[in-house]
Amino acid sequence: MNQPITPHEHGEPGFFASLPVLQKSSDTFDTSQYRPAPDDWMLVVTDIVDSTIAITNGKHKTVNFVAAMAIAALKNLCAPTLLPFLFGGDGSVVMVPPQFAGPARLALARVRGFAQREFGMQLRVGMASIGVLRQFGSDVCVGRFEPTPGNSFGVFLGGGVGMLETAVRGRGDATLVALVVIGPDLDDGQPVDLAGLSCRWNPLQSGRGKMLTLIIQGAADPGAIHAHVMGLAGQGPASQPVRRDTLSTSWPPKGFLLEAQVTRGRGALWLAVLRVLAETLLARVIFMIGRPVGGFSPDKYLDEVASNTDFCKHDDTVSFVIDCPMAAIDAIRSYLDQQMAQGVLRYGMNVSQTALMTCLVTSPTDNLHVHFVDGGDGGYTNAAKTMKAQARAAAAHTPTSA
Repeated sequence: MNQPITPHEHGEPGFFASLPVLQKSSDTFDTSQYRPAPDDWMLVVTDIVDSTIAITNGKHKTVNFVAAMAIAALKNLCAPTLLPFLFGGDGSVVMVPPQFAGPARLALARVRGFAQREFGMQLRVGMASIGVLRQFGSDVCVGRFEPTPGNSFGVFLGGGVGMLETAVRGRGDATLVALVVIGPDLDDGQPVDLAGLSCRWNPLQSGRGKMLTLIIQGAADPGAIHAHVMGLAGQGPASQPVRRDTLSTSWPPKGFLLEAQVTRGRGALWLAVLRVLAETLLARVIFMIGRPVGGFSPDKYLDEVASNTDFCKHDDTVSFVIDCPMAAIDAIRSYLDQQMAQGVLRYGMNVSQTALMTCLVTSPTDNLHVHFVDGGDGGYTNAAKTMKAQARAAAAHTPTSA
């Protein structure tokens, strides 16, 4: 029997909306602007199994799309409540208020099943209350990164995200591993609302040298490390991977089939394809004309696309993509190698010619849209792989006591 997704009336839906607004990525390092999450809010983590293999097989865009599906599903489920969320290339983190705990569990089970059936990808999903994570020794504090009004991302402190990620992968405390499980029997095969998820932009071509994807972990002062890296890269709008000069479209868009697959619901795929093709053709004409149509301003939308991109920060991990001159990449690598040799941090790096963008558009006319960026050629996934390899190598050379 189909279980409807209907919330109950209780909880603190205004928690995230009430947080101080952090408008710049550098603001996210001000820990005084974070607030402890309520005990009864739920933390969700997703992770794609064998994402490296999928990317090697040419499915990088699909990996990013599947990683964003949980964000889209939970954001649509809880609307208009603002949710903290972040995108990690091959996974995601979301928090939902307690009245949506049951519906969120069902939605996540459906997303996982859909990812397997439609794209052949195994998606790990797990959920735990903030109170439970605190009982196991980690905290969750939340900041609200909002580059333009109404378009928010979550940033996190306290170790809770990392603890849940470990549990979702089946490691760590066995009791917690069992608690976070969302059983496969919960998936009833019904469609989940993924409206707004799209990938209509061409790969973003570097205009300065290469797109640099970085994951930096373990630094006592991550803000100082980030500032130094950005200084080497040449701070300013030109370092952003998403800019007017890097945004381009073609018709039909390369990701039209992905969008049709996730937004068709119970309808026929060919009808969804026709709808997406018609919508993207109309959008292309509007952008070519460049004049406001029905309350939609192409110029304002393009400006906000460049602003409304995620900046990933949780616990002791900072992840970002920048458009970087080649000489600066060598300087950044040298600096981070030096810091790692001193035991200050761990890091992973990926260098590519392009970056990929996946979009979640709530309302283009109301300027409610956020965009997830990953470096090309594996981006975050390859950077994480490099960082893990460095950690294993360091552990192998660490002397053990007799």
